Amino acid sequence: MSKELKAVRRTDITRRQWIWKEMKKNKVAYVMVAPYMIVFTLFTVLPVVLSAVISFTDFNMLQWPHFVGVSNYISLFFDDDIFLIAVKNTFIFAAIVGPASYLLSFLVAWFINELPPKVRALVTLIFYAPSISGQVYLIWATLFSSDAYGWANAMLIELGVIVKPIAFFQNAKYVMPLCIIVALWTSLGTAFLSFIAGLQGVDKSLYEAGAVDGVKNRWQELYYITLPSMGPQLMFGAIMSITGSFGFGGIVTALCGFPSVDYAAHTIVHHLEDYANQRYEIGYSSAIAVILFLIMIGANMLVKNIIAKLGR
Repeated sequence: MSKELKAVRRTDITRRQWIWKEMKKNKVAYVMVAPYMIVFTLFTVLPVVLSAVISFTDFNMLQWPHFVGVSNYISLFFDDDIFLIAVKNTFIFAAIVGPASYLLSFLVAWFINELPPKVRALVTLIFYAPSISGQVYLIWATLFSSDAYGWANAMLIELGVIVKPIAFFQNAKYVMPLCIIVALWTSLGTAFLSFIAGLQGVDKSLYEAGAVDGVKNRWQELYYITLPSMGPQLMFGAIMSITGSFGFGGIVTALCGFPSVDYAAHTIVHHLEDYANQRYEIGYSSAIAVILFLIMIGANMLVKNIIAKLGR
């Protein structure tokens, strides 16, 4: 055996011994993190892997799956016109709601951070409540109800703008804009709270040092001090906003039914639910899920790179 090979083997043995030594030294930490890792593996990693495997089969939950190769993916992109509509609608929604909700969450959090502590807690609850309320869509369903008792229709009729009520959520022209507005209204969620936490964690002495160095107004404080100090929160908020914008199917279903009129707001999530829950074509729906997963991963990587470059 050559001296070089012996040296490499000794290095591998030494590395393994060091890893094992570190694991024994931190065994309490491994025990503490084990429950989360087990649950995460069983309910996140394993389903993703199984979906990827099943996407290459014709599994229908009744018969044993048969391997069909990439035929599900070929059918999606070349034979399924509704899927292409869903992809287009999903990207339109994500391109508008993702950045807009991110910016809105930060601006509202920045405004709330300037309030006194007790008032800040109350206002935070007011802005955060729509994102956790299960019946928030009832407000918008009532506001844009298709009869004359809907607030929007009643106001427009009273002003003489229209003669008869408009069925807003049954009209393809209004469905997507209204769903985007509702999504923005309910977008102050986890990213919003992370921004508030990040703003609270900025060292106040930095503002004093900035004033000495020539920072003259709040906008300069924001650009030179606040944003550079909130790197982790900005990254987390961006990922949550972009990821959430790809899964807005619940908003459309609650307001417009399933499917929406003329598939005007039909998304990848709706297409997935259609084939998984209605048709039980699990192999085909798994292919849809894999594509959605890859789109979300790609979007997160893109956002991460953009924020990293802006932070340099």
